[in-house]
Amino acid sequence: MAVIVIGVNHRSVPLHVLERMTVSAGRLPKALDDLSGRRHLAEAVLLSTCARTEVYVVADRFHGAMQSLREFLAEQSFLAPEDFGDSLYAYHEEAAVTHLFRVASGLDSAVLGEGEILGQVGRAAETARGEGTCGPLLSTLFRRAVEVGKRARTETSIARGVTSVSHAAVALATEHLGSLSGRSALILGAGDTGEGMAQALAQSGGATVLVANRTRRKAADVAHRVGGTPVDVGDLAAHLTEVDVLLTSTSADEQVLVADDMAEILAERGGRPLLIVDVAVPRDVDAAVGALDGVTLLDMTDITAFARQGREARADEVRGVEAIVAEEVERHQADLASRGVAPLIGALHDRGESVRLAELDRFRARLAGLSDVERVAVEALTRGIVGKILHDPTIALKGAAGTTRGERLSDAVTDLFDL
Repeated sequence: MAVIVIGVNHRSVPLHVLERMTVSAGRLPKALDDLSGRRHLAEAVLLSTCARTEVYVVADRFHGAMQSLREFLAEQSFLAPEDFGDSLYAYHEEAAVTHLFRVASGLDSAVLGEGEILGQVGRAAETARGEGTCGPLLSTLFRRAVEVGKRARTETSIARGVTSVSHAAVALATEHLGSLSGRSALILGAGDTGEGMAQALAQSGGATVLVANRTRRKAADVAHRVGGTPVDVGDLAAHLTEVDVLLTSTSADEQVLVADDMAEILAERGGRPLLIVDVAVPRDVDAAVGALDGVTLLDMTDITAFARQGREARADEVRGVEAIVAEEVERHQADLASRGVAPLIGALHDRGESVRLAELDRFRARLAGLSDVERVAVEALTRGIVGKILHDPTIALKGAAGTTRGERLSDAVTDLFDL
């Protein structure tokens, strides 16, 4: 059984392909059920965010699993395999572990050091466990990935500065407008990213914040926490005639703002410019809206370019996190190797115990006259002899686990003891 990851992210494909590959939270259980029924896949976790869609699996055959995963992604995205096949990345075994640890640490995010990804990694595994597709191998791997991500943020300053998509969206809006002081901003979507944008606006100070969400109560909760005002989604058009900035991050599968609707809104604005920052994937706003006079439309492509500017300034932190990732990968692989050799060590000790018991049974008649105290002494003596004989082979197997020498020792022990 081998761990494999296959996927696309903000670097490997353009946004219009990435959004086709995105699996929303509502579709996730069905997608995991689909994966569970495909050949060569024993376990599966699906990680789909605004910057990536990745499938982690435990597979019994590499090439067969890869074929199954390509077919799955094609069916989920309604794209032909040739439309994205060359853009897929795939990692196997240790490389797959390294990739996940880098993702959880924020090294592979559109915004370096991004904090949201840590929760997304944890929730992806939790959802898969709930659907019965995340077994012992992936559960252990994802649990350690979260630990690695936490360690990276504790022991380095990778999480310093703009380290989330939501904060980057507000920072980008501020850069375009010069200042948000005295401006009015409407946040559409009150999930984690929407709340993050609301908090970033509140911290920047001076902006009037409106929050709209499909569920009014959630909008009210977010607005209350940042001193903003909840508004009804049904009144979106009316509010767009007045605000300076729209920040949108819903989980809708379809666009919530199209060019025809926006044209009517612009007529009501009397020439006042509108800045839209759309961080949803799939996008909430029709790309054609950006071509309308008076509208500046920014999306995840712009967020990624904006965030890239700060990567060079934190090169030392990146090196520190990479060192943590390398150390944790080595530890994880060593633990896996130890667990892998455990059944062989167990079988070796079982064989020793069976020989000991067989010999005692063979000498039962000669030992019949022993007292209870003497029987206990013989039992302890024979157990001790077997334990001492098997001690050195056991230590050697554990110490060499996961290496070429370990494989040779395992083969030798298996043959010598007929295990």
